[in-house]
Amino acid sequence: MEDVCEGKDFSFPLEEQRVLELWSKLDAFHEQLRRTEGGEEFIFYDGPPFATGLPHYGHILAGTIKDVVTRHQSMRGRHVMRRFGWDCHGLPVEFEIDKLLGITNRQQVLDLGIGKYNETCRGIVTKYVAEWEAVVTRTGRWIDFKADYKTMDINFMESVWWVFGQLWDKDLVYKGFKVMPYSTGCKTALSNFEAGLDYRTVPDPAVMVSFPVIGDADNAALVAWTTTPWTLPSNLALCVNANLVYAKVKDRSNGTVYIVAESRLGQLPVKAKASGKKQAPSKGSNAEAVQGGLDTESYELLAKIPGSSLVGLKYTPLFDFFLELQDTAFRVIADNYVTDDSGTGVVHCAPAFGEDDHRVCLSAGIIEASGLVVAVDDDGHFIEKISQFKGRHVKEADKDIINAVKDKGRLVSKGSIEHSYPYCWRSGTPLIYRAVPSWFIKVEKIRDQLLECNKETYWVPDYVKEKRFHNWLEGARDWAVSRSRFWGTPLPVWISQDGEEIVVMDSIEKLERLSGVKVNDLHRHHVDDITIPSSRGPEFGVLKRVEDVFDCWFESGSMPYAYIHYPFENRELFEKNFPGNFVAEGLDQTRGWFYTLMVLSTALFGKPAFKNLICNGLVLAEDGKKMSKSKQNYPSPMEVIDEYGADALRLYLVNSPVVRAESLRFKRIGVFGVVKDVFLPWYNAYRFLVQNAKRLEVEGLTAFSPIDQASLRKSSNVLDHWIHSATESLVSFVHQEMDAYRLYTVVPYLVKYIDNLTNIYVRFNRKRLKGRTGEEDCKISLSTLYHALVTTCVAMAPFTPFFTEVLYQNLRKASSKSEQSIHFCSFPSTTGEVNTRTNEAI
Repeated sequence: MEDVCEGKDFSFPLEEQRVLELWSKLDAFHEQLRRTEGGEEFIFYDGPPFATGLPHYGHILAGTIKDVVTRHQSMRGRHVMRRFGWDCHGLPVEFEIDKLLGITNRQQVLDLGIGKYNETCRGIVTKYVAEWEAVVTRTGRWIDFKADYKTMDINFMESVWWVFGQLWDKDLVYKGFKVMPYSTGCKTALSNFEAGLDYRTVPDPAVMVSFPVIGDADNAALVAWTTTPWTLPSNLALCVNANLVYAKVKDRSNGTVYIVAESRLGQLPVKAKASGKKQAPSKGSNAEAVQGGLDTESYELLAKIPGSSLVGLKYTPLFDFFLELQDTAFRVIADNYVTDDSGTGVVHCAPAFGEDDHRVCLSAGIIEASGLVVAVDDDGHFIEKISQFKGRHVKEADKDIINAVKDKGRLVSKGSIEHSYPYCWRSGTPLIYRAVPSWFIKVEKIRDQLLECNKETYWVPDYVKEKRFHNWLEGARDWAVSRSRFWGTPLPVWISQDGEEIVVMDSIEKLERLSGVKVNDLHRHHVDDITIPSSRGPEFGVLKRVEDVFDCWFESGSMPYAYIHYPFENRELFEKNFPGNFVAEGLDQTRGWFYTLMVLSTALFGKPAFKNLICNGLVLAEDGKKMSKSKQNYPSPMEVIDEYGADALRLYLVNSPVVRAESLRFKRIGVFGVVKDVFLPWYNAYRFLVQNAKRLEVEGLTAFSPIDQASLRKSSNVLDHWIHSATESLVSFVHQEMDAYRLYTVVPYLVKYIDNLTNIYVRFNRKRLKGRTGEEDCKISLSTLYHALVTTCVAMAPFTPFFTEVLYQNLRKASSKSEQSIHFCSFPSTTGEVNTRTNEAI
C-alpha cells in the first residue's frame, strides 16, 4: 500500500477526478454490465427529463437515489440495464422555439411550415446533452448516455402508436370535448398536473350580476357571482342547488327584487344610510338590523323558496350572442356542485369555460356534445360571434364587459378579490379554462383495476401510496391524451371525410401497407399528407390523419414498452421482466409520471408498471423558498461539488428527510458536515491502518499481507471479535434496508459504526496496531482493521462510489486476489455471526 496524506490535506474533489479517469480507463460501467450479463435482470425505468434545461438539485437527488439502488443491485449479481432518457416533445420545446422565432400565434407556424418548425424543434433537443452528461457523470452516476432513448426516435414513437392501438382495440378510446386549463401564452391545453405548477395570489374582479326571471310576479332576478366576467357573454344557464333554501328579497331603496341562497343574504350590497356610499356586506354587528345575514334596513324578505322549485325557470339573457339556443338555454338547472360557502348560491354557467358548467349543461340538455360553440380562439381572443368584443383578449376585456353589464342595468355589485390562481408554468400568463376537442382514454372505466394494481406496489414512504396516490386514483377521470400542437408523436388515427370510417395505425408496417408509402419518420410533416383509400370503395374518397399529437405524458407513460421498442423487438426481455423492479422520482409525479405509468400498464396488461418506488420530496433554498435562478438563492450544484466533492453531496441528500418525500432546506454547511462527521473519521481510520502497515516495512519486518478472515476468527482478542461482529451487523443492516428501499436509515448506522471503529477499536488497540504487543498480534489487529475497512467500503460503495474507490485502490495492493475496481466486487456475504452479548458489553 502507498503512503497517504493527512485528512486536512486530502482533496475530495481532486481524488474524485482521478477516480473518473480510472473508471474511463477501465470502461468500468460497461465492464460491470458485461460481468453481470446473463444474471437475473433487475429492471429499472428512468423517467425522461425535458431536454430544454440543465440539471438542478432535484435531478441530482433523484439521480443519486437511482444510482445507489442500481449499483447495489449490480453488486448483488443482477444485470441492471441503465439507459438515460430524454423527453423531447411537447410544450417545453415548442415554447423555446416560439421565443426563438418570435411566434405568437398558431397561424404563424402554419405560414412558416410545420416541417421547418418541427426540424427547428428537433435541433434544440440535443442542445444540453453534453452538459447533462458532464454533470451526471461528475455526480458519480453510472448510466448509459450513448445508448440513450429519446421520445422523438422513430422506434419509440412506433411503440407509442402500438400502445394507443391496443387501447383502441379494447374500446378504451373516444373523442369528445373537455374543458381544460388552457395557456393563451403557449396556445395549448395543459394537463391538470401542469396547471398546478404555478399558482399565484392575484387580484381579480368580483361581480354580482342579475338575471331577471321571465314571468315572475315580483319581477325578481336571480343573482350570480363570478370572478371571470369574460365568461359572461357565453352564459347559457344558471345553476342552483336543489337542496338549499333560497330567499326572495326587495331592495328598500329602489324596489329591485333579488333571489339568492338564504345563507348568502349577507353578501348582497348595502347602501350607506348617511354618506350615500356603499357599505361592505354586513358582518352581523348590528343585531337588530340583521336577521339571518339579511340587513333588514336595506332589504325586505318577501319569501323563502326551496331550490328545487327554481329549476326550469327561464330568464332574460345577459347578451344576445347565443339567442339561437333560447329554446334550450337561459334556464335554471340544479347540481350539488353548487354550495353556499361562497358567492350567492347561484352559479352562472358558460359550458365552454368551466368543467362543471360543461358537465351540468350537457346533462340538462342545454347544449349537445357536438354542438358546443367555443367563443374564444386559440390565442385567447373573442371570435367574430362575440361581435361587441371580437378580437379582444379575454382578460383584457374584463373591464369593458363589466361596463357593458352596468349599462344594461344588470350589475348588482362590483369589487375585487385576492385569490390563488393558476398561471402557465412556461409563459407566466394566467390560465383560462376552455373547452377543447380531444381524444380520451376511458380511465374511469378501469378505476377499480387501478386501485387494485396500486395495492400490488411497494412505496417508500408508504403513506404517499396509501393516501396521496390512492386518492388521486380514486378520483381519476377520463384522460385527454391529444394536443392540438405540432412537435410530438402524431395520433395514429385516419378518418374518412364523412367520419364514418376510422383506421388506427399500430405499426409502421400497417401504415405502409395501407398507404403504399415508405415511412422513415413519424413526425407530422412526414405523415400528415399520407392518405389511405377507403375500404368502402373509391367513391368514398380517402382517409386522412387527424391533426392532433399526443400529450407528452402519454409518451412518458409508454416508456416501459417504447424504450426497448416493444413489441417489435425485445419481446422475451419485456415479457419475462414486467412489471419493472424499480422507479424513483419526485412527489409531484404522483399526478404525473407515476400516474400515467399506472394507467397505461393497467389498461394494457392489468398490472402495475413497477414493483418498487422511492418518492422524494422537494429541495428548497436555505430560506425555505423555491430555488430560483433569478433570485440566486442557492449555490450551483457544480460549485458545491467542486468544493466538497460529489460523494459529500450524495450522502447529504440521501441522509435527509427528502428521501422520505419531505422537503429539504438545502444548506451548504450541511454538505461540509458530511465531510467532517463521516468522511474524515472514516479516512483517519484508513490512514491509521496504512501508516502502521507501512511501519512494518520501515522496521524491516515482513510486508503487510492481510491474514484471511477464517484464521482471524481464532483470535483471542475480544475487540477483534467485537469489530468483526459489528461489521457483520453493518453488512446485514445495509442488505436489509436496501431490500426495503430505505436509503435514509443507512447513513446514521454507518456513522455509528465508524465512530465505534475509530473511538473504540482503533483507540483501544493502539498498542497492538503499533506492534508493541508483538509482530504476530500486530498483524492480527491490522488484518482485522483491514477487513473491516474493505468490507465497509464494499457495502457502502453504491452510496459513496468515489471515496470507497479511492480507499479500495490502495487497500487492494495488499491483496493479490482483488478486483480492479471496488464496483466489480460482490456485495459482502454475511456469516450471521453477530455476537450480541459482545456488542452490548463493549
